[in-house]
Amino acid sequence: QLQLVESGGGLVQPGGSLRLSCAASGFTLDHYAIRWFRQAPGKEREGVSFISSSGGTTNYADSVKGRFTISRDNAKNTVYLQMNSLKPEDTAVYYCAAGSLFRLLRAEADYWGQGTQVTVSS
Repeated sequence: QLQLVESGGGLVQPGGSLRLSCAASGFTLDHYAIRWFRQAPGKEREGVSFISSSGGTTNYADSVKGRFTISRDNAKNTVYLQMNSLKPEDTAVYYCAAGSLFRLLRAEADYWGQGTQVTVSS
């Protein structure tokens, strides 16, 4: 089965850190750009960060710039999102998606993960 699986979410206090993983099953990620999205209750899905297939290009939403870092390990078929200095407003379900960068920037993808919940609360 071809799928993306996110992991690493959970409950963390403000100022804490989490590392999300996005692992591919049944296909290899090295030809795909990856974008992380998040969706909070009652809000629209927003793009958080993306990384090109080579890893040479990354981009971040202004709201997470300087706090989040995206990376990939193609040998492990996995993309990561390191999230530091977490804030309550980071609370959301986080999804990873794989596709061409052109499509990902249009919120379209060849593959979507099922999402992982991140809750930032004291």
